[in-house]
Amino acid sequence: MEKLSIWQLIKEDFHTPWKNDPAIRSRFELFFNYPGIWTIINYRIAHALYNRGFHFIARIMMGITQIITNVDIHPRCKIGRRVFIDHGVGVVVGETAEIGDDVLIYQGVTLGGVSLDKDVKRHPTVKSGAVISAGAKVLGNITIGKNAKVGANSVVIKDVPDDSTAVGIPARIISKGKDKSQLSHNKIPDINKELFLYLSKRISLLEEAISTHHEEIIPKREEELEQIYKEFISSMKD
Repeated sequence: MEKLSIWQLIKEDFHTPWKNDPAIRSRFELFFNYPGIWTIINYRIAHALYNRGFHFIARIMMGITQIITNVDIHPRCKIGRRVFIDHGVGVVVGETAEIGDDVLIYQGVTLGGVSLDKDVKRHPTVKSGAVISAGAKVLGNITIGKNAKVGANSVVIKDVPDDSTAVGIPARIISKGKDKSQLSHNKIPDINKELFLYLSKRISLLEEAISTHHEEIIPKREEELEQIYKEFISSMKD
């Protein structure tokens, strides 16, 4: 694997928005509209300082960065190449987190820990090409696989395999197989919707049968309910 200098990494970071954000129009915008980029650049310097033993200075640097950008990244964590934090507000990356190359992270994402033990890996590993959508919480020493996607506001507490999509609270795998599109948020199914739709229709059918004393209507509408139930079960499979 090619090892780049810190300045080569920063140069890549400056070019990353042009690949991931169609809204960018000029280089001037990088200075005012991309707090995620500036956080990553400051992290590169702080991480180098941290690795050389200047822990206090590195922490101060990232603390000031957090005040300015509202992105909290621990200088000890490991972040790969061309990582893009879009919008950035409220993103938290814990001390022992590891992020691969070409990862896309949206606002409000937390890569957090669930343990108070020191000197152990407490935070997630996010492999290359993964997409973590807005508001998602990825907690503990788990792995988000290559090219995997985590749906918005999901809470992930178990591993997500390569090329899979996870949604929900707690998150479940709802699809497998590599998607050519890096985003495709609009294709993520709503498993809660499928469940509520099934339950509401089932209750409505039972109420109608009881109130009209026509229990024979139940078998006639079972086919529709069965289809809804199958879609729900399919969404829940992992």
